[in-house]
Amino acid sequence: MLTNLSSLILGVVEGFTEFLPISSTAHLTLVSELLKLGQSEYMKTFEIAIQSGAILAVVALYWRKFLDWEVLKRIAVAFVPTGIIGLALYKTIKSHLIGNVAVTLSALAVGGFLLILFEKFHKERQTAEENIAAVSYKKSFIIGLCQSVAMIPGVSRAAATIVGGLFMGVRRETIVEFSFLLAVPTMFAATGLDLLKNLHAFSYSQMNLLAIGFISSFVMAVLSIKFLLAYIRKHTFTGFGVYRIILVILFLLFYI
Repeated sequence: MLTNLSSLILGVVEGFTEFLPISSTAHLTLVSELLKLGQSEYMKTFEIAIQSGAILAVVALYWRKFLDWEVLKRIAVAFVPTGIIGLALYKTIKSHLIGNVAVTLSALAVGGFLLILFEKFHKERQTAEENIAAVSYKKSFIIGLCQSVAMIPGVSRAAATIVGGLFMGVRRETIVEFSFLLAVPTMFAATGLDLLKNLHAFSYSQMNLLAIGFISSFVMAVLSIKFLLAYIRKHTFTGFGVYRIILVILFLLFYI
């Protein structure tokens, strides 16, 4: 049963992991399993809804970027494939993928190996785009396609977007910021659609639980964004790949 404490824990986990290449959905699924909260329709909607706290964190930190028309156009183009695919596969994703521990662990492990492998061979080009407005519409669309792969829980929206951008020659800090901004329409659409369909599942008393998850998610997302920006100035994403694999191993050893 979801309590104030478990709502706080889930909000903290969601906020801190949302923008790191380690999959917030995977962490919420695994933490829910550890807390024995189950994966009811209510829990799935709760986990999606508290993402709105992380959305607000991006808006609070990057609101000036959303006033730049050139940046907005590229974010809009990148959102198109995710929006179309997400709407088409909404029922399948929520019914069969979200909350599926086997799928989540598999995607976490495979994604971790791919992240390590990518960083081993990737070399940033001297001609890499240094600001979002310089990223072409074609590249923006492909980055959006890469993000769509993250509909599989455990893949990580941030990882898919960032690796896709790096592969196409976008500067590391630029694609990380692009990923932050692209999260806003993506997560807003996902949260809005799910709440529209399932808000009736929440009683008035449960709104308090949503508020706790929302606020803790917002606070931790702000800290997470600042942490990641500082981290990438000195490190690659290899450490996150190693973390993903270790997390899967530990979960299999001590929980399954």
